[in-house]
Amino acid sequence: MTPDKTPLALYVHWPFCVSKCPYCDFNSHVRDVVDQQAWRDSLLADLAYEAEALPDRTLGSIFFGGGTPSLMPPATVAAIIAAAQTIWTPAPDIEITLEANPSSVEAARFADLAAAGVNRVSLGLQSLDNMALKFLDRAHDVTEGLGALDTAQRHFGRVSFDLIYALPDQSLAAWQAELARALAFGTEHLSLYQLTIEPGTRFATEAARGRLTIPDGDSAADLFEATRAMTAAAGLPAYETSNHARPGAESRHNLTYWRYGDYAGVGPGA
Repeated sequence: MTPDKTPLALYVHWPFCVSKCPYCDFNSHVRDVVDQQAWRDSLLADLAYEAEALPDRTLGSIFFGGGTPSLMPPATVAAIIAAAQTIWTPAPDIEITLEANPSSVEAARFADLAAAGVNRVSLGLQSLDNMALKFLDRAHDVTEGLGALDTAQRHFGRVSFDLIYALPDQSLAAWQAELARALAFGTEHLSLYQLTIEPGTRFATEAARGRLTIPDGDSAADLFEATRAMTAAAGLPAYETSNHARPGAESRHNLTYWRYGDYAGVGPGA
């Protein structure tokens, strides 16, 4: 059998967070102590297992997701990247993305993460408004978040960040102003998500009690259409539902999923 020649994508899941966000239904957990060596060994063992099922492939991308993978020791990130690039043949332009929270503690690791081989970071700013960040129960404020963005832009060749919109009582004008500010930072990629109420989350409990109401369908559609128009006008058109990029700056890892390409997953939520 001739090996598949399309590049393979690798997803690495790190399930730990500093706190659990009230909108998050992902496989993520808050722990005071993590046995880092045991987790590194387990991820490498999982990777070796996947390699046996997918031999002789070119590796086009690695994506560290979570959870909060910026809490991983850079040495663990480096070990996984090195092992993956030994098992498979790395593409000359391999894309290696790591999701990061914009706390100053995590931003202090960006230089070491870049040295480990990460060349693209996805930063969870989530909002440019302090009241919204408080509502979303984020651990950072706007000043700290923008400081982390500046640090990321100095250490990584490719930077994306996330924003959440369609928040309770958020007007179209307020979102347009926030998005205009976000576009002015000059990143090549934005991930823009409407707030959704997921079963089992704290926000779902609040909504069931009548304490939280998000915009109705028509209002949410207006916000979505404005988002599409503004990002396209700024040169970052949508390339899937929530992701926007300059032409050529799309996440190759994300596109592998959208195009039903092959990927390997390691970690508990992969």
